[in-house]
Amino acid sequence: MPVPGAAFRQSERESVLSWSNRGCVGLLALGRSVTGAEKGLWDQSSSFTGVLSFHCAKFQVVVQPNPAGGGGGVFLSISLPQLPRRTVRMDGSSEVIPEETTGGRTGVSSEPMEMSQDGQTAQETAVLPKQDPLAAAKGKEGLPEDAAKEKAGTLPSTWAGRQDTTALGTALGADTAGTTHLDGAGPPSALPEPRGAVSSPRSGYGEQEMQQRSGEDDGRNSSASLVWAATPGTLFQEDRQACLHPLNLSWVLGYNSSLAVHSLMDGKDRVLLYVSSHTVVIHDVLGNRQYHLQGHTNVISCLCVSEDRRWVATADRGPDALIIVWDSFSGVPVRTIFGSHPEDGINAIAISQDAKYLATISAGTVQRVCVWKWTSPTEKPMCSTELRPEFGYQDYVIFNPQNPYEFVSNSKTQVIFYLWGDAGLQYGAPFLSSQTFNSMVGHFSQSVFHFNNSQALTGTSAGKLVVWDVVGPRTPSKELRAKPHSMKATKLVPVQKDSLTVLKVFESCIVTGDVKGQVKFYDGQLQLLTCYSHSSVGPIQSISFSKTPPDPPGASLACSDSCIASSQPFVTRNFILSTSDATVLHVATDRTNFEKVMEEAKKAVNAISCHPRQALVAVGSHCGLLKVWDYQQTKYLVSRIFTQAGIQCLSYDPEGYFLAAGFTDGSVYILDAISLQSSCKEFKFSRGPVTHISFSHNSEYLATADEKYSVTVYKRVLQNGSRCWEHLAGLHSHYKPIRSILFGVQLDSNEPRLLSLGEDRQLVEYDLNSSSKDRLVILHRDRVEQIAVPLCLAWYPQLSTESFILTANNCYKMKLYNTTTKMCRKTLLGPTYGSPLEKIQILPTTNTTDPQKCYLAYITKDKVGLQILPVDGNPHKSSAFICHPDGVSDLASSYDGCYVFTVGGNDCTVMKWEVNLNALDAAASLGGEGLIPFYNLLDGGREGEFFRELEDYFYYAQLRSHGIDTLETRQVSTHIPLEEIPSVMRAMGFYPSEEKIEEMINEVKFSKYVDTGEQVTTINLGDFIKLYVNHRPAFGLSMKDIQRAFQVLGYDNENGDKVIDRGDLLLLLQCRGEHMTEDELAQCLTTLLGKRPAGGGSEPDTYDPSGAAALTEEEIPEEITAEIFAADILGLPIAEPEKNRKKR
Repeated sequence: MPVPGAAFRQSERESVLSWSNRGCVGLLALGRSVTGAEKGLWDQSSSFTGVLSFHCAKFQVVVQPNPAGGGGGVFLSISLPQLPRRTVRMDGSSEVIPEETTGGRTGVSSEPMEMSQDGQTAQETAVLPKQDPLAAAKGKEGLPEDAAKEKAGTLPSTWAGRQDTTALGTALGADTAGTTHLDGAGPPSALPEPRGAVSSPRSGYGEQEMQQRSGEDDGRNSSASLVWAATPGTLFQEDRQACLHPLNLSWVLGYNSSLAVHSLMDGKDRVLLYVSSHTVVIHDVLGNRQYHLQGHTNVISCLCVSEDRRWVATADRGPDALIIVWDSFSGVPVRTIFGSHPEDGINAIAISQDAKYLATISAGTVQRVCVWKWTSPTEKPMCSTELRPEFGYQDYVIFNPQNPYEFVSNSKTQVIFYLWGDAGLQYGAPFLSSQTFNSMVGHFSQSVFHFNNSQALTGTSAGKLVVWDVVGPRTPSKELRAKPHSMKATKLVPVQKDSLTVLKVFESCIVTGDVKGQVKFYDGQLQLLTCYSHSSVGPIQSISFSKTPPDPPGASLACSDSCIASSQPFVTRNFILSTSDATVLHVATDRTNFEKVMEEAKKAVNAISCHPRQALVAVGSHCGLLKVWDYQQTKYLVSRIFTQAGIQCLSYDPEGYFLAAGFTDGSVYILDAISLQSSCKEFKFSRGPVTHISFSHNSEYLATADEKYSVTVYKRVLQNGSRCWEHLAGLHSHYKPIRSILFGVQLDSNEPRLLSLGEDRQLVEYDLNSSSKDRLVILHRDRVEQIAVPLCLAWYPQLSTESFILTANNCYKMKLYNTTTKMCRKTLLGPTYGSPLEKIQILPTTNTTDPQKCYLAYITKDKVGLQILPVDGNPHKSSAFICHPDGVSDLASSYDGCYVFTVGGNDCTVMKWEVNLNALDAAASLGGEGLIPFYNLLDGGREGEFFRELEDYFYYAQLRSHGIDTLETRQVSTHIPLEEIPSVMRAMGFYPSEEKIEEMINEVKFSKYVDTGEQVTTINLGDFIKLYVNHRPAFGLSMKDIQRAFQVLGYDNENGDKVIDRGDLLLLLQCRGEHMTEDELAQCLTTLLGKRPAGGGSEPDTYDPSGAAALTEEEIPEEITAEIFAADILGLPIAEPEKNRKKR
């Protein structure tokens, strides 16, 4: 029973859920869990009266109000059929409700349910409505003519990567048995006769109660759901509750200009639909509102929209690729197809004219074409076929509007015609070359079917249209469907010189778009009717006509002499143009008016910075476009285009007067923050593209880092009575890429300090006071990691007496370093969401009641997240969401901490995320307090074998510290000496280096030194568990790590395996890394090989290493592979493939 936020406890005979009124109403509104007959009344304001009865899988559920009154709560009793149900009340009392038989309470069956393979009930007795819902549905928009005649199942929905057929069936008006009920417009599924009804999730009223309370009857069946009740414009009319996630997508800037932009509504409500990264955006342009359809985890690669603009199908490429069908009226995902093309995802998709079928083409090297009946719950296509690679990469597909069993696709070099039916999917690939008509053909762009005959057309880069027609005599449609589809090129019609990029059929016209931004209309004989063009329009990517004619419908068209009469249908239809240079225009045909709707970045967006005092954000792209945006009013304020290079990074100064921009050619501009005009001449002292840029706290210094591992500093000076910027000095301070530059403030003064962190593991601090013209002085250089690579840097908030610098590395660890000594004071487990943290930023806070409550915003490779401070390794204190699947470039937070912004680089999008800290705090509280979250990170948890083994080792270490053979009275303690930490860690399978051991001991030893001045000498079990969880590898030791080491250190033997010579291995262990002495090496190898002398005791200092060399030669082969090293020397279990490789 998926009840969000419910407190759940289960016994042998019953399960009880307690949840609030608002939670229940929200669940019903989603149409998720009510799967049977509902009766009763739900008053959303305070209370619930009556009884709501429904079935959830094999459980029977009863909802009752608090008997004490007051509307304080609602109680659900969930029990197995044929067992007594018990309702637990707020005062602790309970009531046993006898099980009713089939003839008892209407709408609930006490008989065991027959379950189908997908877990849904096969039959259910329900309350029949007084009105036939099929009759009520006739004539509603979005319903095909034969929808009430055919039979089909329910439509599964999308919930966190899984399908809930019952839930979506409810959302579409279906009962648990899979039947669908109509009330208003609905999906184009074939619908059976109704067998029950579900009350409207909006009202929750039963039919009788609705008449009693409101005295009104709108004539609609009580089975109305979000989907059935939705109409055009509903999406922006409802007051939707804010999502209860820590981060909620609030606005999206930019879109994928390689995909089409669709016009959903025109006129007073101009609504567009387009794709931004992995999100579908429904944008009300005039109302300045957006609605986001989120469900894909990969970048959306293709989309299509039904003829009535209601059903939107989207697909993506990559792992776990999805096909999702959305209802654009309600924003509900009504169907998700998993695993459609598991290899590489989907490259092209189309929807039939009747909106029942989808055609998809995979993105693999060997492309697979599938036809889906998306209204069917099956996960398998109706038919499919594979295409030969010589056909080229098919990237466009479209159905025949007059025949849903026929569609066409094309690559740049091949057009393929398809026919599908009972015989499967057949296709023909007609040959066409320059020799066919003795004329250059060019590359194919798009194909369409002619609107009144059997012909098809394909546009080419040579400005020509290829006319395809059926070979041989015409045959009846039934016979044609049984034969292979055969087409050939009959004509090559030159229509213009410029390349054709778009080809569409609109009513009785053929429409083309080209690289010059021209839109031309032709009749069925390819005679030019009219042309629309504008000097500012770039290459056309898509054309989308409005659904309805604008007012007035008979307006004349001011166009060229070739314009057709105003009585023609297309004359009165406005349309939306999108261009390949990321511009969207609205064309009003009655005035030939080109209105620019959006103009976004044409190239990668990598730079973003938020104003420190106002609701402004600056965004820069590689095309040189710099825009400043008011993110509260969601409107652009000012922009500037730099033509010489692309913008790589941006930064406002702390006062908000300047905006500094770093460019890909190494130049730096310092601009006025309001007008974007240059405050001084440009600087070009960086040796490569500028990757980081930052101001000091007093706006006196500006520092940059570039791709050539150099740091450059600029200083604000007084010249001729005015302050201006000048170049101070630069230094090649790292030998690997610089990951962060950071200004701070000296602890004993207000002077700025500057640090840089590189992948060379060096934390460099510069002495700005001692630096002079062309001489940048280094104050300290510290190595901060032994093995891991540091990735980002930030000043840690002053949450204790000691001041820290916070870093994150590629091993999912966060580290706190003392700001003065640079000593590592703590190592903590960071967020583990698929990739390490790439950038971190302390979230500004306006919380004056609790200044110690701080939060951290971060990005990983493809996610944005929040972390509660102080960091302690508790995984429940962090949350992350996919923001840019192809990679996040940068992160910025608003001055008040209410919003977080991310930019996606090559996806050309900026996403604005609304911060909800209460949701993050609630999630952390639900995760447990104290040691509970850390117990759960152990294998088996608190009650597992691993924890019991840890306790044994911990107490055994106490015995060791007192001496194993002592006869003195032992002091019982819950602590062990710090010297025993390495032994217990290794006993638990974690093998830290000597440097890591020193860090762990110092972390505990000096944990209270700043506050008390005393060192800690012991550690208890709870603190040891935290230390173990935070320091051990985030994902354990894997065979890949050992194999990677052998790849670097080894050589290929005669079998092609990477091996290390035995002598070389022993030499490496003694001379490289943390050196081992010969005695230490002999002792370790003898112990690992199980050859320690019998009766050697438990004390480690009694070992005699004599004869170790002979033992090594006897037990260790001359050539060592990674598998031999892991299995035979270290004694670690390895998987079967590695075992087979070891035997070979």
